[in-house]
Amino acid sequence: MGLSFHYNGRIARPELLSELIEEVKEIAEVYKWNYYIFEQQFPEKSTESSEYNQNIYGINFTPPGCETVSVCFLSNGRMSDAPHLKIFGKTGTQSEEKYLYILSVKTQYAGVETHKFVIQLFRYLNKKYFTCFELTDEGDYWETKDEDLLKSNFKRNTDLIEGFTSAIENFRQEPSENIESYLERLLKHLNDKKGLNK
Repeated sequence: MGLSFHYNGRIARPELLSELIEEVKEIAEVYKWNYYIFEQQFPEKSTESSEYNQNIYGINFTPPGCETVSVCFLSNGRMSDAPHLKIFGKTGTQSEEKYLYILSVKTQYAGVETHKFVIQLFRYLNKKYFTCFELTDEGDYWETKDEDLLKSNFKRNTDLIEGFTSAIENFRQEPSENIESYLERLLKHLNDKKGLNK
C-alpha cells in the first residue's frame, strides 16, 4: 500500500551503458544517496538477442524513505533488476515472465519532492538513454506534470494509510466475530468516518 510508479523499457544502444551509469552515480553522490553499480558493459551483441544471462547491468540508488530505484538491464538490453531476475528469470511460464521486465518503486514515504525529482530524472534518462520506455505514475505527475495533483494524490494515499492503520489499531475484532464480519464492520466504520454511507 502506498503511492508508487511502474516502468519498463530498454537501453537505446549498448554503448551508452557506461555513460548512463556515470551520470546516475554523480546524481546519487550529489544527493548522498546510497547506490550500487552492477556490470558496466554488455557482452558483445547480447542486446540483439531475446535471451539473457544471469548478470545485471547498470546502477540502482535509494533516496531516503524510498524503495530502491533500478536503472538496470538484463544482457538483452531490457530493463529488469536482481530481485525480478531471481523470481521471474526461470519461471518458464509466459504469464509470469512478463513481470521480469516491469519494475516498481514505492515513493509514498519519501515524499512529494523526492517522487517529483525521480520522475523528472526518468524524463531526462528516457530522452538520452532509453527506447520503448513506459512509465505509469500513481501520483499522475509523469502524465500531467501537475504538482498540485501530485500533492493531492500523496495526501489521499497518506490519509488512506493512516485511516486504515488507525482503524486496525483501534477497531478490534469481537470474540464472536468471524474475519468476514469484522472486515465488513471495519469498512462500514471507515466509510461512515468519510461520510460515504449517508
